Amino acid sequence: MHFIDVIDYIGTFAFAISGIRLAAAKRFDWFGAYVVGLVTAIGGGTMRDLLLGITPFWMLQPSYLIVTGVALLFVILFRKHVVHMDNTIFIFDAVGLSLFVVVGIERSLDAGFPFWVAILMGMITGSIGSVTRDILINELPLIFRKDIYALACVFGGFVFLLCHKLGMDKVFTEVATAVAVVLLRIVAVKFHISVPVMKVEDDDEKEKEK
Repeated sequence: MHFIDVIDYIGTFAFAISGIRLAAAKRFDWFGAYVVGLVTAIGGGTMRDLLLGITPFWMLQPSYLIVTGVALLFVILFRKHVVHMDNTIFIFDAVGLSLFVVVGIERSLDAGFPFWVAILMGMITGSIGSVTRDILINELPLIFRKDIYALACVFGGFVFLLCHKLGMDKVFTEVATAVAVVLLRIVAVKFHISVPVMKVEDDDEKEKEK
């Protein structure tokens, strides 16, 4: 097993937990929570593979379904700690996001696509699963809010590109990329850094009246 495969499985586990945790907060049953966790874990990679014209990764081996099952069991066994911790979803989501960015970039480069496509595929791999998750649980997708989310994926892509251009070791490049994504997410949340919200004239006038 290659290091990128390890990253892929860890990312799958982390993203699955983030989806299952949110489903539990919405009082889904076990099967519903599993479905949400699975979609969260494989949604981005599925979209990536379809765009790249290759067979979706999870259709080639059942391990991703098994990893999601392990994530469900983890949440069931430790639900008192996982479900009621406010920062749980952020931690697992940030880890899953960062690792899937790396996987998306690597898979795209392996398929022979240029770096600009790989960066976009890294963003899609990292963010589309969470979009689908939020839609399933009837929440406004995180990527469409003010949070630095998809942009964190793009930032990680440029870190990967920089390390590659500098001739850094492959494992170092992958770790540096993942760390960069997580750090940007943490800094953005901690210091309330966000993308400006689109406003119409009526909103601006209401703010002036206040």
